[in-house]
Amino acid sequence: MATIKVKQIKSRINAPKDQKATLLALGLRKISQVVEVEDTPSIRGMIRKVHHLVSVID
Repeated sequence: MATIKVKQIKSRINAPKDQKATLLALGLRKISQVVEVEDTPSIRGMIRKVHHLVSVID
């Protein structure tokens, strides 16, 4: 399965609880942290939910 790299670019302070939980589910805990996750529809949905806090790296 293909993987994608996701980087947290903004702080989760003042974000709603569900968005904080989504970041944790993606494995992101710190700004500038990069994680490699499988490219599945559920992961894409999680990224879409917090698109303003993360970026997808090629």
